[in-house]
Amino acid sequence: MVTRPPDPREDSQLLAAITDGDREAFAELYRRHLPWLLVRLGRRCASPELVDEVVQDTFVAVWRSAGKWDRRGEVAAWIWGIGIRRLVDALRRSRPPTDELTEFAGVETSAEEHVLLAVQYGDVGAALASLSPELRAVVQATVLDGLTTREAARLLGIPPGTVKTRMMRARALLRERLA
Repeated sequence: MVTRPPDPREDSQLLAAITDGDREAFAELYRRHLPWLLVRLGRRCASPELVDEVVQDTFVAVWRSAGKWDRRGEVAAWIWGIGIRRLVDALRRSRPPTDELTEFAGVETSAEEHVLLAVQYGDVGAALASLSPELRAVVQATVLDGLTTREAARLLGIPPGTVKTRMMRARALLRERLA
């Protein structure tokens, strides 16, 4: 088995090469980002099969939409945004397993799955939908996507202090609406 040295290009350069159809650049981006994406999505979903499907869909989307990255923020944050949206969509499509099946399989639904499903259905979803798009984007980036304040700021193209301020306002409004 022949192992190659890692590609020295930055992630942004790899994305530019992927836009031009460079399969080697895609393979390198995949090697760099697959491990952490599997771990982070795996923390939010109890089904390894679903996580594998979401990761595959995520990288297909990266291949197809590499030219759509707006060069704001980190490439990893952009990939994470794609991945978490794919996971939420997959959880919405999947039926929750029956208790009997869950017990038999030895799989428990993760707390993150319950929260992500509640975002679509229930009081949490309605409260989030009532927020302004700016506040909702910060909540999604920091709470649902698990980004740090700095990562969310880069992803959203706003200063970190603005992320913190919007998050404080969103928390206050959500507390009020969920009380």
